Amino acid sequence: MNLTDPVADFLTRVRNAIGARQQKVDVPASKLKLEIARILKEEGYISNFKAAEEEGKRVLRVYLKYGSNNDPAISSVQRVSRPGCRVYVGRNEIPRVLGGLGINILTTPRGVMTGRDARKRGVGGEILCEIW
Repeated sequence: MNLTDPVADFLTRVRNAIGARQQKVDVPASKLKLEIARILKEEGYISNFKAAEEEGKRVLRVYLKYGSNNDPAISSVQRVSRPGCRVYVGRNEIPRVLGGLGINILTTPRGVMTGRDARKRGVGGEILCEIW
């Protein structure tokens, strides 16, 4: 399977699993997806993740998080920068998601981080996605 946008595939699988109220979802692993999963866990959008090996392929298993009345912690996931239309922002142009209620994930020269961290450290980068 040849994917042109593995990050969008990852986000779509997570979105679909939440829609189907699944506890976990498996996606093909990569360094970037591991970093995105790390941020989602730190920000409290997923309960856990782990990298595993299945049939010789690296797999990222993401454990989804639901609230007390079975509401998913993630209500929306949107890809911002796509292979056909990259979205870069300077350190002063990083947008707030839902007035600070959501997060955006950026790739910066200093690694993958949330928009809030990038603002704090004074770096810009490519906006991968927005989550709330």
